[in-house]
Amino acid sequence: MKKWMLLLCACITSHTYAQQAATLSVSDNSNLTINRNIYGHFSEHLGHCIYNGFWVDSSLHVEKQDRIRLDIVKALQKIHIPNLRWPGGCFADEYHWRDGIGPRGSRPKMVNTNWGGVTEDNSFGTHEFLELCELLHCQPYITGNVGSGTVEEMSKWVEYLNFDGVSPMTAQRAANGHAAPWKVQFWGVGNESWGCGGNMTPEYYADQYRRYASFAKNYPGSPLLKIASGPNADDYNWTEVMMKQVPNWMMWGMSLHYYTLAGDWGHKGSATNFDEQTYFSALKSCLHMEDLVRTHSAIMDRYDPAKKVALVVDEWGIWTDVEPGTNPGFLYQQNSLRDALIAATTLNIFNNHCDRVRMANLAQTINVLQALILTDKEKMLLTPTYHVFDLYQVHQDAHYLPVALNSPDYTLGKEKIPAVNASASKDSTGTVHISLVNLDPAHAITVSTQLAGVTYKTISGKVITSAKFNDVNTFDQPNKIVPQDFKGASKKDGNLVVTLPAKSIVVLELK
Repeated sequence: MKKWMLLLCACITSHTYAQQAATLSVSDNSNLTINRNIYGHFSEHLGHCIYNGFWVDSSLHVEKQDRIRLDIVKALQKIHIPNLRWPGGCFADEYHWRDGIGPRGSRPKMVNTNWGGVTEDNSFGTHEFLELCELLHCQPYITGNVGSGTVEEMSKWVEYLNFDGVSPMTAQRAANGHAAPWKVQFWGVGNESWGCGGNMTPEYYADQYRRYASFAKNYPGSPLLKIASGPNADDYNWTEVMMKQVPNWMMWGMSLHYYTLAGDWGHKGSATNFDEQTYFSALKSCLHMEDLVRTHSAIMDRYDPAKKVALVVDEWGIWTDVEPGTNPGFLYQQNSLRDALIAATTLNIFNNHCDRVRMANLAQTINVLQALILTDKEKMLLTPTYHVFDLYQVHQDAHYLPVALNSPDYTLGKEKIPAVNASASKDSTGTVHISLVNLDPAHAITVSTQLAGVTYKTISGKVITSAKFNDVNTFDQPNKIVPQDFKGASKKDGNLVVTLPAKSIVVLELK
């Protein structure tokens, strides 16, 4: 009996050890760059993202430029957001840009039929958005109205933005206070045309795209990078039709929208009150992004083997039920350590597919869905997801280093997912950064890493973790989850050995 118990204990110990070990190899043998635009963001006229987010009442006691809230601007400057997508989202296809220019007092109001049925006063329009982007030092990404707009309306908006000559549009722009063109490059031709943007078939939208894109002109010094409305999640037929019917030269990119869900669209689950099964389900849903990117990319490769057309994942993130007591049309949710793990994992996926994924936009920047920032009147807090983007900014425009990972599984019941994911890059100074995520909520995992063609003398790092996977930052406790110095990496027998705490994100710097 005692011998049997010893054997059983030995088996358990062996199993536990296997669950705690991973191997990683990093090589310097690619010619790819991780496009900084993968780290983009999205701000729609939805809830309190624009209004009472970026754009506040003049009586609010915070530092402002005009009505743009500057503590938010400074926080986003710190993480070097590369681009900002606007005005939607579903709102884009009911937005008529001329309503948002000229004296604010005379701008017509409208009903935001997509998000809460609230009145939109159009006080935040084209000039205000582009002033915001100038303050953020980021590229504007504007989505034009295909669903309820006209070809002429979109064409004139491009002219208003980009033409540096004499025309009625440039005269109107100057009269509104901006004589010089903004030279906006990123231009979306509609949004979710399969759904809220018109419920179109891919064949119909492909024809509409060709028509609208033809009249979205490239003015001197302002070539447009046109982005087509691409598939919803795993609608692979949409990608097939678009790549077949639209010439590669007509589009810089094609969008993909996919949201992580812990449940289903009817019952998405709480942002804070969830158990391990819900935690696991959300992570499994997040990891489906890998399958989506691979499969859509394979379809694109058949029509575009040179990979000229970018896959633009311009809406992604976790979508939960709204916080109790808030307007269900405003999509306000809290942001937990779990959500930071989802953000870090997704960014690792994008980094590892930087040959095709060259732009992405987290939904959404402030107070909506997987937000970087939450506000309550004068108060502001940075979410755990914000801190992921802070640590991961080192990958922007860096040389991509391919990784090969052998990860143990994180098992719950009869289901399992890889416990560890990673990506790596080398910046212009030769410094190597490795971002690692341990999804296992209970076990630390040791990763033994071989670095081929990489030399370094020093190792430093930062870690994001917390006691519970549903921990959050609150206005009373805004720094519960913040990056901390990481001391769990060392050089051993020529390898880099890293011990990842349970449910953690680690970014290492090798110099």
